Amino acid sequence: MNTYRSGWTLRRRVLALLAVVGVLLVGLAVAEAVVAAKNRAYTDALLTRTGPLRVQGQEMLNALLDQETGIRGYAVSGNRADLAPYEQGLQQERDVAATITTLSHDYPAVAGALRTAQQQADAWRRTVAEPVIATTGTSGTAAGQALITAQARQQFDQIRTSVGDLQTTILAEREKGARDIERTGNMLVMLLIVAAVVVVLAGTLMLLSLERMVIRPLTGLAQQVREVAAGDYQHHIAGTGPPEFRRLADDVDVMRQKIAKDLAEVRAARENIEWVNSQLQKQAEELTRSNRDLEQFAYVASHDLQEPLRKVASFCQLLQRRYAGQLDERADQYIAFAVDGAQRMQRLINDLLAFSRIGRLTTGFVDVDLNRVMGDVASQTEPGRQYADAELTWGELPVIRGEEPLLTNLLVNLVSNSVKFRRPDVTPKVRVSARLVDAEWEITCQDNGIGIEPEFADKIFVIFQRLHAKDAYPGTGIGLAIVKKIVEYHGGRVWVDTDQTEGTAIRFTLPARPEDVEAAKAAAEAGPAAADEDATATPDGDATTMTSDGDATTMTSDDDASLPAEETPVPAGDPEPADRPTPVGRQPDGTQDEDPPGGPPGQGTTGGTKERVG
Repeated sequence: MNTYRSGWTLRRRVLALLAVVGVLLVGLAVAEAVVAAKNRAYTDALLTRTGPLRVQGQEMLNALLDQETGIRGYAVSGNRADLAPYEQGLQQERDVAATITTLSHDYPAVAGALRTAQQQADAWRRTVAEPVIATTGTSGTAAGQALITAQARQQFDQIRTSVGDLQTTILAEREKGARDIERTGNMLVMLLIVAAVVVVLAGTLMLLSLERMVIRPLTGLAQQVREVAAGDYQHHIAGTGPPEFRRLADDVDVMRQKIAKDLAEVRAARENIEWVNSQLQKQAEELTRSNRDLEQFAYVASHDLQEPLRKVASFCQLLQRRYAGQLDERADQYIAFAVDGAQRMQRLINDLLAFSRIGRLTTGFVDVDLNRVMGDVASQTEPGRQYADAELTWGELPVIRGEEPLLTNLLVNLVSNSVKFRRPDVTPKVRVSARLVDAEWEITCQDNGIGIEPEFADKIFVIFQRLHAKDAYPGTGIGLAIVKKIVEYHGGRVWVDTDQTEGTAIRFTLPARPEDVEAAKAAAEAGPAAADEDATATPDGDATTMTSDGDATTMTSDDDASLPAEETPVPAGDPEPADRPTPVGRQPDGTQDEDPPGGPPGQGTTGGTKERVG
């Protein structure tokens, strides 16, 4: 900062220049005002004093001539009437003398010449005019004319000379006033010229200063900035000129350094991203190869592995049927173990194939009515629900974009899971509902089963993660993993509601169609009443109830649906044809419903406790 204080700032320089120019212009303005005042005074004097004085001088001479004429006429005629010009001239002389005295206040020479003329006029009247008048009146005209001698005429000529001197003096004063007017006018013009020169010099100096202190430094700074903008980020920006511009150049250079540093970081990041992209490309190639291997494995698993497993299972079952009771009890047990292992291996392979095909073998998304899907789910889970005397209900469900087979498999897994993990001596109830949350449908499958501990809420969606031993609840432990993969494939998420005090509530989201979102917004804007009517899933809405007596359907309120099965009026009978094969619902862990006919699985082993990881 000390370097910036070594010179005058641009503001200080401009203010100094303006101050100097202002002082000069103010001084010139004051001088012009003074000169203009003098010029005006001289002009006033010329117009109101010296001009009238000249006229009054001529009037003075006329008055004196009238007096002489009157004396001469009276001396010739002796008539008193001929003295009128003399008396009028005398009065006019006095008036003119008074006027000249008033106007010649600032002109002592004029006043002196006037006094001289008056004195000679008084002497002429005493020595000539008055004696002529008296002699003519007493002695006659001849005596009066005798007094008008050459000497008297010379004496009057002196008066004329004095009046001429008066006029000459007045003319001299008038010329002097005219010269003063001319001089002050010239001086005023000179001052105006000087002011114009000062303005021109100040403007020229201002332009030169701007060129040197503003335009040139800014042009140099702009040139350096353009060089940096062209890509030379290592170019040091140096400022010239006033301290403000040098400070600006330093600030721009600091910005350049920061930009150069950021660009270096960006280049490094880009190189890193390119390297990461190359690694990702390699990984993508590896994934492609791995997918090919997986497809090959799926093909082998679905063809090559199934054949020996079928042979092992078939021959073990033949051994079991043909030699049952012929061998000892341990041999029968070994054969049963072999049959069970082969069957579980078949189920495990089938479930792994189903899990691997999700999202890979696709038929494309279409509009799927979940109400129709729930009808298929009810048909597929009917055997398990009949065995467990379970009740399945669902509210009004939405239409979404998805793959109907996958969504059917999703809901079949959830419903079968709810029926499977039931509490002893409690009628299983499964409820499927939906509600619109923002731009997603939140679908809930809730039951009154044994429930899930909160610490295991995330583990149940991991493949092969079982919460019970296979002898308590049979299955491969892949069902909920399939559920999660189907939900994520459709752009949603799935979780366990850990706030439930009884049973289990598994919730998952699916993207809503834009028209459904717009309809919900319109209903919300229309008012609470309209919103209640348009809601697709409310606690008081109609529900479809599927009981263990078959695929009978009853439209009931949620209050009725929450009653035990024996309290809900349901028509009995199986509407399906007798020759139609009964579909077997797949359990959520990937197994078929294998509940033994003798009672619910795990009877007496789990009681009312919640599931725990074994």
